[in-house]
Amino acid sequence: MPALRIVSETVPCECNIKAEADAGVHQAMADIVAALTAPLTAEEASPKRKESANPSRTVFKGQLEEFNRFFYKRGWGDGLPLLPPTEDAVREMLAGTDLPADHIVGKLEPRHGKATVEKIAVNAVMAGALPIHMPVLIACVEAACDSNAGLGSYGTSTASWAPFWILNGPVRNDVRVNCSSGAMSPGDIANAAIGRAMGLIIKNLGGARKAVEDMGIYGNPGKYSMVIGENEEASPWEPIHVEQGFARQESAVTLFFPNCYSQLWQYGSEAKEILATVAYNLQPGRGGLTCVLMTPQHAKTLARSGWTKPMIRRYVYEYGRVPAYRHPSTHEGGGWTNMKGPDSVPPGTMDACAVLPSPAHLLVLVTGGPGAYLGIAAGSGYAPGPGAVSAGFVTRKIALPAGWNKLVARYRTLVPAYEKY
Repeated sequence: MPALRIVSETVPCECNIKAEADAGVHQAMADIVAALTAPLTAEEASPKRKESANPSRTVFKGQLEEFNRFFYKRGWGDGLPLLPPTEDAVREMLAGTDLPADHIVGKLEPRHGKATVEKIAVNAVMAGALPIHMPVLIACVEAACDSNAGLGSYGTSTASWAPFWILNGPVRNDVRVNCSSGAMSPGDIANAAIGRAMGLIIKNLGGARKAVEDMGIYGNPGKYSMVIGENEEASPWEPIHVEQGFARQESAVTLFFPNCYSQLWQYGSEAKEILATVAYNLQPGRGGLTCVLMTPQHAKTLARSGWTKPMIRRYVYEYGRVPAYRHPSTHEGGGWTNMKGPDSVPPGTMDACAVLPSPAHLLVLVTGGPGAYLGIAAGSGYAPGPGAVSAGFVTRKIALPAGWNKLVARYRTLVPAYEKY
C-alpha cells in the first residue's frame, strides 16, 4: 500500500470558534494541496515491508526490578509494578480455560489486535490475576470485542471513558469478587486484578496507548480497575444476567463505559425519597447509559413497597427531567454548546425533557454494604446530537473449564484475614 502523507494543522481539538477554525484551515491548505498533488517518491510508491524476525518467547532475563523497568520503558505496563509472565506462570494461568493457547477470542479495537488465549494469560499474569480469573477475562474480552460496547470510540476518546465490569452468577463467590462493603475500593484480588488485566489487554493487544490512540485529555482513574459483583443473595429482585436472558445458575459479565461516578446521600429512607435521589441527580450532559448502584437495604425498602427493577427504570426515566433550555437536544442546531437561557427558548420548548434516552438506558445494580448512600455511574453514550455514539450494555456468559471446582479449591484460602480488635 502506498505510504500515507500526513499534514499538520493547528485547529484546537473540537473547536467550534469559526475564526480559529478558518485560520487553521487556510494555514494548512497549501500543505494539503502539495500532499495531494506532488508525485509519489519511489519509496512512497513501493514501501518495503518490514520483515520481523521470529522473536524468542523470552524477551527479558534479570531481576524483578530490572524486569519492571524494561517493560515500563517499552510501554507494556500501567505504571504499577508487574509480575513477570514466565513460561510457568502463563502455563498455570492457562489452567483456567479449556481453550487452546492459540485460540483467538476476538480482535480488539482500535488496532484490531488478535486477543489469543495465551496473550490474555500473559497480561493476566502481569496484572497479578489468578488462574480462576481466566474464564472471567475471556468473557470480558468477548464483551469488549462486541461492537455494541463501543470500545473503538470509548477507548480512544478525549473524554476518558473507563470500562465498568459487573459480575453475576455463582462465579462471583468462586473467584471472591467483592459485592459488599468497599466493593469499589482496593483490597480484593478479583476486583483489582480482573480490571487491571483488562486494562493491560486493551492497551497491549487492542493498541489503545495513552496519547497515541487513547487521546483522553485528563484520563480516568477508573481505567485502573472498575470491577464489581451484584449482591444477588441480598437482593429482592432478579440479578442483571437473568434480566439479560441467562439462567440464574449461569455466570456472566456485563460491560459498559461510564466516564463519571457520583455518590449520593439519600433524601430520605422511604421508597419515593430513594427514587427521587436518583431522578434528581441525573446530569443533563450525561444522557446515555447509566448504572444506579443501590444497597440491599434500599432495594428491600423499594421491593416492600412493590417496586421492581423495570418500574424503577420507568420512574427514573419519567421523572429524571430538566427544562428544555438545559437539554442538549433543544439547543440551537442540536449542539452541546449552544446553551440558551429560559427567556430565549422558542415558545413550545419549555416542557421538561428526559435526561435518559429511554428506560433501557438505566441499569439497576444491587451491591455494596450497609449504609445510606446511592451511586450513579454514567456517561456512556450521548443524547441525540453531533458526535453521538451508539452503545449498549453488553453481557457475555462466562464458560468454566472442566475441573473448575478443583481449581477453585486451590485458591480457596487466599483471602485477607484482618486482625480483630
